[in-house]
Amino acid sequence: MGIKIDQKIVKSEVVEQSAVKPGDPISAEVIHMHENLARPEALQGTTYKIKTPLSEHALYVTINDITLNPGTEHELRRPFEIFINSKNMEHFQWIIALTRILSAVFRKGGDVTFLVDELRSVFDPQGGYFKKGGRYTPSIVAEIGDVIEQHMVAIGMLKQSRPDQQQQEFLDAKRREFDDQQGDSTDDEFPSSAQLCKKCQTRAVVSLDNCLTCLNCGDSKCS
Repeated sequence: MGIKIDQKIVKSEVVEQSAVKPGDPISAEVIHMHENLARPEALQGTTYKIKTPLSEHALYVTINDITLNPGTEHELRRPFEIFINSKNMEHFQWIIALTRILSAVFRKGGDVTFLVDELRSVFDPQGGYFKKGGRYTPSIVAEIGDVIEQHMVAIGMLKQSRPDQQQQEFLDAKRREFDDQQGDSTDDEFPSSAQLCKKCQTRAVVSLDNCLTCLNCGDSKCS
């Protein structure tokens, strides 16, 4: 942004960088994520385990983060690279390709949260599978998207999509109401007779007072 000078300049001087005091506005250069940002010698990372019924071998997803502007009010932690390892060599080629593309997008900067929805929209033509807790997962790629979302929530890039305390209390009450109607209570997260919820993709929809209600996200056909 330019500054208009209305008066005649009568004096000028060069300010040395060393003469600028810490905290002065001109001394604070905010660093943003971009593709030319050099990789530090060490990065902080987290490894997530993915175990699917499609293979006896688990996938291990490691996401390394870079901290921008450390120690300042502009400090941010952002994903820098991703690695996926497994003893199962069946998916080796596309896993390597996926990690390189995802890492490139991370380093590009900007809003990279769109990757979660893009990966979740990938469906396996042979059919998906149900994870523990009854949630349907359309593909391994979609579950990698779930892991990336989990990581982005952990570092503050995304907000937690789970129900808040008030919503959870409502869902717990609905679960107890269902158990009382059935005259049975199990240790399973959701009843075995529950149907698949089209909103949260979890097998948690039960009939309460002739109204289909999801015990996981609270979606109801009567609300």
